[in-house]
Amino acid sequence: MGNCSSCCQNCWAKRSRTGLYEPLLQENERHAIAELLQYLENRSETNFFDGDPLRALSTLAYSDNVDLQRSAALAFAEITEKDVRKVGRDTLEPIMFLLQSHDVEVQRAASAALGNLAVNAENKLLIVKLGGLDPLIRQMGSPNVEVQCNAVGCITNLATHDENKAKIAKSDALRLLVDLARSKDKRVQRNATGALLNMTHSQENRQQLVNANAIPVLTSLLNSDDQDVQYYCTTALSNIAVDAANRKKLAQSDSRLVQSLITLMDARSLKVQCQAALALRNLASDEKYQLEIVRLKGLPPLLRLLKTRSLALILSSVACIRNISIHTANESPIIDAGFVDPLIGLLSYDDNEEVQCHAISTLRNLAASSERNKRAIVDAGAVERIKELVNNVPVSVQSEMTAAIAVLALSDELKPRLLNMGILSVLVSLTNSSNLEVQGNSAAAIGNLSSKVKDYAPFIKVWESPNGGLHAYLVSFLDEGQDTAFQHIGVWTLVQFLEGGGKKNVQTTDQLGSGANADVADKELIKKLSKAQDLVQSITRIASMGADEDSTLLNGGDEDTLDDADADVHELAKRVINVIGSDASKGSRKSAGKKQR
Repeated sequence: MGNCSSCCQNCWAKRSRTGLYEPLLQENERHAIAELLQYLENRSETNFFDGDPLRALSTLAYSDNVDLQRSAALAFAEITEKDVRKVGRDTLEPIMFLLQSHDVEVQRAASAALGNLAVNAENKLLIVKLGGLDPLIRQMGSPNVEVQCNAVGCITNLATHDENKAKIAKSDALRLLVDLARSKDKRVQRNATGALLNMTHSQENRQQLVNANAIPVLTSLLNSDDQDVQYYCTTALSNIAVDAANRKKLAQSDSRLVQSLITLMDARSLKVQCQAALALRNLASDEKYQLEIVRLKGLPPLLRLLKTRSLALILSSVACIRNISIHTANESPIIDAGFVDPLIGLLSYDDNEEVQCHAISTLRNLAASSERNKRAIVDAGAVERIKELVNNVPVSVQSEMTAAIAVLALSDELKPRLLNMGILSVLVSLTNSSNLEVQGNSAAAIGNLSSKVKDYAPFIKVWESPNGGLHAYLVSFLDEGQDTAFQHIGVWTLVQFLEGGGKKNVQTTDQLGSGANADVADKELIKKLSKAQDLVQSITRIASMGADEDSTLLNGGDEDTLDDADADVHELAKRVINVIGSDASKGSRKSAGKKQR
C-alpha cells in the first residue's frame, strides 16, 4: 500500500500550484487535509477510529472531490492494515460510502479497508447490518481484477460468521463467488474458493451451494497448481459430502472426483493430504464410494498416511479406512494391503481417543465375515494388545475393543486360542463396568466363547473370580430389574454351557456318562450351575413369567403384550430349567436332610 501522507500532501500541493481545483475545495476540506497530514505524521500515537482524526477522514470521504476520496480510501486501507479493532458505525459508514464511488481506485482501497476491519468478529456483523453486502456484491462484478479481489476477500471474511452466512447464501454473492472461482487471476480464485469454503459449515448453506452449481467448479479446481485453492476446494467438497443427498449429486458430477482426491493424498501440502483423506472418508459413508476408493488404488496412499507421525494425517486416514472397511468386499483387500499391523499399533495411540476408536473399529469390521481374516488379526497379536490395554483406555475404546473380541469369538477355530490367552478373566471383569455397552459387549463375547467348545476348564477357573466371576455376572444379568436384552444374553450363555460341543439333546448330570465330555458340557460346570441357588431362582422366575404370559393369552389377554424377545428368553430359560432344575432340587433336598439330622 502506498504512503497515504505523501499521497494526500502531493494531491493538495498539485492543486495549489495549478489553481485548477483550489476554488472548489470547501474550507472544512482544507482544514481536514491539514489535520490529517499532521495526524499521519504521528500515526503511531493517533487513534483514527474516533474523535478529530476520524472526522478529518470522514470529511475527505464524503467530499465530492474524487482525489480527496482517494486520499481518504487509501488512508483507511493503510490504517486498517496495521490496526484492526472493534469499530462503530461512525468508522464503517464513510468507508461504505466510498465503496459506492465510480472511481476504481476509491473502490479498491475502500474494499481493502473494509476487508481488513472484517477480520474482527463484531465488525463482521455490523458491516452486514449496515448494508455493506450490496456494494461489495456490485464490486465483485467489477471488470477491475484488484477491485474483484478485495471485494471477494471481504466477503470471505464476512462469511466466517454464522449469522452472516445465511444472508450471503441467499444473496447474489453466491452465484458470483462460483463464477469468480473460475477466474484466471489466482488471487481472485483463491479468495472466491475460500469464501465458498466458509459457506459449507451448515446444511442449509451447503444446499444453497449445490443449487448454485458449485460442485463441478470445486471438483475441477482440485487439479489447480495453487495449494491454497486445492485446500479450499478439497475441504469444501469434504463438507458438502457430509450430507447423503449431496453425495448423490457428487456421484452424478465429474467421474474423476475420487481419483483426484486419491492423487491429492500425495500432494506437497500436508493440509491438502489431510483434507483429501477426510473428503474420501465422508464419501465412503456410501457403498459406491467404499468400493470405488479401493478399485482406484486408494489403499496405498492411505496406508502411507496411517504410518506418518502427524496426528492430523493419522486421524484422517484411519477414519477413512474405517468407513471403507464397512463393505464386506473390502475386508480382504485391506488386510492384504498391510493395514493390520499399523492398526494394531494405533490401539496404543493414547494421545488421541478417536484414533484408537477408529483403529479397533476397523479391525472389528475386517474380522466380520471371514475366518481367514479373523485368523490374520489374531495371528498379528490383536488380542494380546487388547488384553494389555483394555482396562486403561477410555470407555468408548473399551466398548469397541470388547465388540471386536465378541466378533473374533464367533470363530470356532479360534475359541480355544482366545481362551488360552486368558481373555475370559478380562471379559468377566468388564461385565461389571459402569458402561452398558461395555457390559453388553463383554457378555456377548463370553457367550460366543462358550458356544460349541469342548473344554470348559477356562470357564470353571473364572467361576468365582475376578470380581465375583461368571457367577456374579450371570446373577447380575438375570436380575429381575435387568433389561430384557441383557437377560437374554445371560440365559443364552447358560444354554451354551449346557449344550457344550453343540449337542442338541441336552442331558441332566445324572444322565452324563464318564465318556460324554467331548459332546456335552463339563459336568463340573453344570454342577456349579445347579448348586448356585440364586441363579436357579432367577432362571425359574424368568421361565415361570413365560408360563404366566401363556396363561394370559389362553384367557383372552392381549397378544401384543408378549414381546418376541421376551418370549425367546422365556423359552431359553425353560431349556435351562429342564437340565438343572431337577438336579438343583435334589441338591436342596439333600441339604435339607442334613439340617434335620
